[in-house]
Amino acid sequence: MTTIAVLGNGRVGGNLATALTRAGHEVTVADRTPGAAAHAARTARIVINATPGAGSPERLTALRDELRDKILIDVSNATIDGPDGLPADLIHPGSSLAERLQEALPETRVVKTLNTMLFPVMTAPATLTQTPTAFLSGNDPQAKQTVHELLVDLGWHKEWITDLGDIHTARATEAAILFVPHIIRANGFTPFAISIAR
Repeated sequence: MTTIAVLGNGRVGGNLATALTRAGHEVTVADRTPGAAAHAARTARIVINATPGAGSPERLTALRDELRDKILIDVSNATIDGPDGLPADLIHPGSSLAERLQEALPETRVVKTLNTMLFPVMTAPATLTQTPTAFLSGNDPQAKQTVHELLVDLGWHKEWITDLGDIHTARATEAAILFVPHIIRANGFTPFAISIAR
């Protein structure tokens, strides 16, 4: 059992919290109550960033002390929305939210994952008709191994998980969000994941 704090109680955060609790972990979800995020992060071994990516750097750098020596799993995408509310562009072209977080939080081990799919797939990958891929990006091999094990707890088969390398590789998976609005416009909000076919 691992103590996990989920920052963000929307669809993504709530879905992850429910699934991780079901898998036997001790999970705390931080709402927007003042001090809730700091308390949750302070008492957890792993923190999941499921807050909107545009404001994540400001929110998380405010928790620098609480996040020291912790694993921070970043599942968010930092995008500029178009008129229809769907992602239209990246806030950090030529970089990534995960890289910005790692630079701002050097004593925290940031791992990027689960940001290349609609949220239901994060915790139910086997429901897709074709094999999905979950990507990992991060500088710390041990932190990535811990996240790999959490993904297995969420139903991801080991062979479905691909370690892309250090945190700079997150700019590739974050750029993949630009596929999402076009896929949604073509097929609606049917669950999907951006995957590598072999």
